[in-house]
Amino acid sequence: MKKKVKTRRVCLASLLLAIGAIVIVVISNLLISRYGRYSFDVLNETPPVYCAILLGTSKYLRGGRRNLYYTYRIEAAKRLYKSGGCRKIIVSGDNGTRQYNEPRNMRKDLIKAGVPQEDIISDYAGFRTLDSIIRFKKVFGRQRGVVISQKFHNERAIYIGRAYGIELYGYNAQDIGARSGLKTRLREVLSRVMCVLDVELLHTGPRFLGKQIKV
Repeated sequence: MKKKVKTRRVCLASLLLAIGAIVIVVISNLLISRYGRYSFDVLNETPPVYCAILLGTSKYLRGGRRNLYYTYRIEAAKRLYKSGGCRKIIVSGDNGTRQYNEPRNMRKDLIKAGVPQEDIISDYAGFRTLDSIIRFKKVFGRQRGVVISQKFHNERAIYIGRAYGIELYGYNAQDIGARSGLKTRLREVLSRVMCVLDVELLHTGPRFLGKQIKV
């Protein structure tokens, strides 16, 4: 009898934990989705700013295939700059090894796309979205800006930015199909949970700050 009671308690506790986890996931994702109202698909609707921030990702996928998330972000950054929507672009991403360097790749491809090199600033310590956005303010001194990435990513970046007092908007790069991007979307669900924990509870800072850089 005691064994059955104990088993029931364990099952109930497991059920409550599962329900709690689901609630946290749902609330975190709904909270961040609300910030989509600050991101725009159309250039004319995107508020003009002095400085934009382009969030990094790998240029190529495993096997050498082109990463369309990367390609579309570069195209969006080019459009924003050429339209006069920004005067400077910070390329922020992971610089983990000599072989893997997101800011270097983005800088090269923006220059190829016609953006003058003097208007591109490299942030080599954007290891996570949170790092990139906080450094945008604390290292580069920007209180207002436009973040360039896909909409689902922009929503998370804007949430972080506005939590830290940045008047941040988003210009949405073209997304990829639901089938091709399924793995990324599933990962984003959990990234939003971690993001809310970092901002609201843990108050996590970037891995590196360093001296201020004038833009």
